[in-house]
Amino acid sequence: MTPWDWAALVLFAVCWLGYEPALRLLSRRFGTLNQDMQLVRHIWMSAMVRREIRLVDSQLMGHSINTASFFASTNLLLIAAVAGILFGGEAALRGFAAVGAEAVPLPLLEAKLALILICLVRGLLDFIWSIRQLNYTLAVIGAAPETDSPERDLLGRAAGDLLNPALASFSQGVRAYYFALAAAAWLMGPLWLALGVVASFSLLIWRQEGSPAARAIRRVRAALESDSGNPAPPPQ
Repeated sequence: MTPWDWAALVLFAVCWLGYEPALRLLSRRFGTLNQDMQLVRHIWMSAMVRREIRLVDSQLMGHSINTASFFASTNLLLIAAVAGILFGGEAALRGFAAVGAEAVPLPLLEAKLALILICLVRGLLDFIWSIRQLNYTLAVIGAAPETDSPERDLLGRAAGDLLNPALASFSQGVRAYYFALAAAAWLMGPLWLALGVVASFSLLIWRQEGSPAARAIRRVRAALESDSGNPAPPPQ
């Protein structure tokens, strides 16, 4: 690999590994979409345990599970496609290289495909873990007592503590798509990898901090805090 390839790879690793610390720093200073949604979900679960009929809560949870399952299935298909080229032998690699944007040695092409595969596999594992945690949350909803009990608030907090990591894992799985697209840009050269990483990282940060959705959820959080008096959960 050329020095430019190595430099682009280092930038990729820095952005991938540094995204979570950067998000935690932003959440302490300005607040982020993920952090605001933590409080929204905690209040949702606190309201859930006070409802006599929890049909809507179960339907919303089922929708989340179906969405995570869809992404996991799609991710698995992409993994199979990339792995089929990467492990399909020299003929498959040469056939893929023949339609590439630049001529590269086969070992370098294998490295580029391996980076895409790593991103997709990481995303698949996050989606699988998200689905399992969502199922655990659904079980807690089913176990919540229908009548008033001293354990009701405790169950609501526990359900929120399950739901937030579940959807955080889902967000990590979606984030893997962004970095997989950036890794795919490496097929056109190291400069494209660097541009793809910077674009993906910047877009993710903007959606967390400055997007219309982030601003709207920030207003929702403020309204819920003023109504319920619940303090914001600590950043995860």
